[in-house]
Amino acid sequence: MSFPLLTATAVLPAVGAIVTAAVPAARRTAAKWLALLFSLATLVLAALVVVRFEPGGARYQLTESHAWIPDFGVRYELGVDGIGVALLALTALLIPFVILAGWHDADPLEEVNPNRRWRPTQGFFALILMVEAMVILSFEATDVFLFYILFEAMLIPMYFLIGGFGDRAHAGGDEAAATQRTYAAVKFLLYNLVGGLIMLAAVIGLYVVAGSFSLSEIAEARANGSLSIATDIERWLFLGFFFAFAVKAPLWPLHTWLPNAMGEATAPVAVLITAVVDKVGTFAMLRFCLQLFPEASKWATPVILVLALISIVYGALLAVGQRDMKRLIAYASISHFGFIIMGIFAMTSQGQSGATLYMVNHGISTAALMLVAGFLITRRGSRLIADYGGVQKVAPVLAGTFLIGGLATLSLPGLSPFVSEFLVLVGTFSRYPVVGIIATIGIVLAALYVLVLYQRTMTGPVKAEVRTMPDLRVRELVVITPLIALLLFLGIYPKPLTEIVNPAVEHTLSDVQQTDPKPEVEAAP
Repeated sequence: MSFPLLTATAVLPAVGAIVTAAVPAARRTAAKWLALLFSLATLVLAALVVVRFEPGGARYQLTESHAWIPDFGVRYELGVDGIGVALLALTALLIPFVILAGWHDADPLEEVNPNRRWRPTQGFFALILMVEAMVILSFEATDVFLFYILFEAMLIPMYFLIGGFGDRAHAGGDEAAATQRTYAAVKFLLYNLVGGLIMLAAVIGLYVVAGSFSLSEIAEARANGSLSIATDIERWLFLGFFFAFAVKAPLWPLHTWLPNAMGEATAPVAVLITAVVDKVGTFAMLRFCLQLFPEASKWATPVILVLALISIVYGALLAVGQRDMKRLIAYASISHFGFIIMGIFAMTSQGQSGATLYMVNHGISTAALMLVAGFLITRRGSRLIADYGGVQKVAPVLAGTFLIGGLATLSLPGLSPFVSEFLVLVGTFSRYPVVGIIATIGIVLAALYVLVLYQRTMTGPVKAEVRTMPDLRVRELVVITPLIALLLFLGIYPKPLTEIVNPAVEHTLSDVQQTDPKPEVEAAP
């Protein structure tokens, strides 16, 4: 029996969460180092998954399958394709930086009695590791019911991370801040729970018509003609799955929980939300919606493309008008998720490859920008853009890294998000030229909100409140430098990612029986 590598990548951070939570209250520093070591060990296992994955091999690799609830046909079934490998690696890569960036975010404001059972610091890092375990396993799950359990379960630690460990940079008092955190956490939970409950009904419906929760069994039954789902039923099931994924993604008009959650959470938790957890929604559209319901996916494409366009333009417009730095990044992410969903449902190889690369590159670029913004906010004690000015004169390294993160967000050529956005637009334009043209409005608006943000915070006269602001410290440089290096490397040389992703995209297009449109003008011989 081979080593269960996929299980190990999820079990290790889960064990780390338990061990970290059990550290005595007085040993906060030990708990932090334990959490960091477990996250680094998980990164090593994720690297092994990448190394052992063969891009030209079987669709799902490193598979594991064990009976779980035999009476209901539920199995513990895992496997990764190129898309799952890319997102698994992204998750494992970002978590150590999230932990390092949030090193002091959960420290109590006053000394804790060592005899008290409540350990806020330990709980903070344990919850991060638990989210990592659930997200990784969701990228590996090939049993629909197992995926659903993980899809819902990850809401619990995220709820406590948002509501229990919110941003301390508040204009209001502690009571007002706590109220806003609670509101954001409850809104996050309710939106995603409603989506999950609708998905549960669709999961049950799928089992009734297919007699299985296994992706491989359902695909095989469809291929040999032993399973045929009526068109109306398939469309209803698709809508049940897609609604839940659109909430998580987040797609307009189901997006309103995200600005609240990211605004009230600490910067590392905000990264966890948009760079890691939300990717489960767009990943699931590729793995489950298109693979399980190909006819319904094509049927719903025109409406979904319109919603994606609205997300792109609407998110960018609201980002332009934001006064709160973190909410600006949240609305920018809504716009970016619109590009990802547009690429998925363009039903072209360039569009879906670009969408998958966008998921990875958006995770890296948003992490870089949000974490530097978090360092800035911690120093000044305010999230309001108007409270800053002239930072580049007193903290040039901080300002420089902030600029690079912002330029990546607007997809500057030479940085990795440009490749993703270019592929999405090319893939969309080749089949839906009008949609591709309208989507370019989002690019123009992105340049506006990023450059205006930089101008208002980093340039101009130095405000009195930032005159003594320190530049990035060693720990903060350790967090930001690798992220910037990745943005540059993947912007210049994206081939390692595309080689992994492209075969999985070909399988997905085959599921929906789509091929790339032929060019109207043939290339000259």
